[in-house]
Amino acid sequence: MADKREKAAETAVLVIGLGRFGSALASTLDRLGRDVLAVERDPELIQKWSGRIPLVEADATNPEALEQLGARDFQVAVVGVGTALEASVLITGNLVDLGTQQIWSKAISAEHGRILTRIGAHHVVYPEYDAGERVAHLVSGKMLDYIEFEDDFTIVKMRPPREMHGFTVGQAKVNRKYGITVIGVKPPGRPFVYATDETRIDAEDLLIVCGDTTLLERFAARP
Repeated sequence: MADKREKAAETAVLVIGLGRFGSALASTLDRLGRDVLAVERDPELIQKWSGRIPLVEADATNPEALEQLGARDFQVAVVGVGTALEASVLITGNLVDLGTQQIWSKAISAEHGRILTRIGAHHVVYPEYDAGERVAHLVSGKMLDYIEFEDDFTIVKMRPPREMHGFTVGQAKVNRKYGITVIGVKPPGRPFVYATDETRIDAEDLLIVCGDTTLLERFAARP
């Protein structure tokens, strides 16, 4: 029985704050079958989400309240409070004091993020900035989806430029010309295939490409 409880604690996620970010995170984790516990002190949000996700009413800025709800048993916690900077910092600090192994904290500015990092947050996320940057890439070219990793490495789903239509990956020579790599091709109505030099590309296909962010932006901007 003890082993089961320990295993549950390893996979469970504590989500503090049920604003747009926190509620989307908690409800998605719950839908995916992850053990999740949401913490909120706003009566309106509690009423809205009660019965939809596991939820407790508590003030997470109070370390005693976190202790009472069993926050110490969670190895992963997400602080979804962002606009209330003082509350965000206090909650993150409380989780640090509890020894939470992974603390994800939402920030609304670079300064806010630096504070959270200094007090011990392991991961700082900027939902509004990241969403804005992603949408900017999507509306500026042929990109249909955009994921940027560290060190300016990016994976993109996009329509092929006109110059590739009717050619194979090898014939198009995109790696030599543009410094990016075609990972796979998804023809309409057919399964995704990993790309080889012999893979043909047509106008209606979807490409999965990766490489340096700047090089991909140039490639996606081609007619």
